[in-house]
Amino acid sequence: MTVTWEELGWERVAAGVGRCRLPVWDCTAGLVVGTGAALLIDAGSSLAEGARLRAAAQELTGHRVTHLALTHPHFDHVFGAAAFAGAEVFGAVGVDGVFTRARDREELRADAVRYGLDAKAAEEAAGALVSVPHLVSGEWTLDLGAGRQVLLANVGPGHTAHDLAVLVPGDPEVVFCGDLVEESGEPQAGPDAVPSHWPAALDRLLSLGGEDARYVPGHGAVVDAAFVRAQRDELAARFGVSP
Repeated sequence: MTVTWEELGWERVAAGVGRCRLPVWDCTAGLVVGTGAALLIDAGSSLAEGARLRAAAQELTGHRVTHLALTHPHFDHVFGAAAFAGAEVFGAVGVDGVFTRARDREELRADAVRYGLDAKAAEEAAGALVSVPHLVSGEWTLDLGAGRQVLLANVGPGHTAHDLAVLVPGDPEVVFCGDLVEESGEPQAGPDAVPSHWPAALDRLLSLGGEDARYVPGHGAVVDAAFVRAQRDELAARFGVSP
């Protein structure tokens, strides 16, 4: 019997496109189903959470996750990445250094512990991070089979120096925004944010998806173009960025 998105606690966003809101940090993971292929968007906050996402994706699609896109290098989005052995991994140019530099891995580990992740789980996940082989500098089109194509777009910097968005064409179009957009709270600007460029990154998201797209934030409920535009204006005012 075929399992449904809802039975596994996932939200169906469009045909063959869904997402789940992970516990603790309300972080989004997305899934795009192709023919014999599946793209997961973000990997959760630990190796155990990544393994749960892998199992759920396989139950929904009937095959393994073949592609993994990481929207930005924060622990709650990437610490499960090593659970997807054999998947083609994509990220924005520069993210590779965050994963391979010992100093940056240590900062990710410490950040995870500071926000409440078990210290052993954080150390294990940070140590398991590997280089990202597919780095997106502009746009990259993935073919998931049977006419299902997905666009990966380097839209940053903004929330971090390495922000990747995922556009899934269709009716409606769906844009996975990472933490460039947040619905469940105010967008978080940590020490690796680039506030002067953040509003422009949201303009880029809007140009990708258009007025009728569904925008999936890194945290919170799915939103529309009006919400993204309003958040863009709020960030511009917050950071003193001219239109």
